[in-house]
Amino acid sequence: MKRLEECIVKYGKALNKDVLKVDAFLNHQIDPDLMMELGKDFVEHFKDTPITKVVTIETSGIAPSVMLGYLLHVPVVFMKKSKSKIVDDNVYTANIHSFTKGIDYEITCSKDYLAKDDQVLFIDDFMANGEACIGGIKIIEQSGASVAGIGIVIEKAFQPGRKKVEALGYPVYSQARIASLDKDMITFVEE
Repeated sequence: MKRLEECIVKYGKALNKDVLKVDAFLNHQIDPDLMMELGKDFVEHFKDTPITKVVTIETSGIAPSVMLGYLLHVPVVFMKKSKSKIVDDNVYTANIHSFTKGIDYEITCSKDYLAKDDQVLFIDDFMANGEACIGGIKIIEQSGASVAGIGIVIEKAFQPGRKKVEALGYPVYSQARIASLDKDMITFVEE
């Protein structure tokens, strides 16, 4: 998606060969106009796919997911990264490793918000090693719902995430694919 790539070049910061900082428009400060464009692009890509829910993992996937849910007129569910005192044990869980933070954590989703008849579009802000996406898929599968599609805002195509997810039988649609990063250098996959 051209506008997303332009924002990545203009506002993103390649800190090294593995880390891309996009907090100027996605991870800390949010550009709502861009988020709506991301939502519209996902709608166009998945237009022939029946979707009853949009699901993401907190926090950075929420903004594009809400815009997408608004456009599709379906609820948005986000999986939580930390346990809350008001959440009981009526949850689906999966353990994942965060490449960016270098930690393992448990994601949860209330059983009240995913059902076996749901057709779920899973959205994530980044795909690197695919751990968050695979954890999200595990929770969706635990609920008996179907994964209708996988949408990624920014994919680090030089890391194995896409291959891992596609090996599970799920095609991946990424709005921007990064071929390589280096200090202050961002190269996109040419498609």
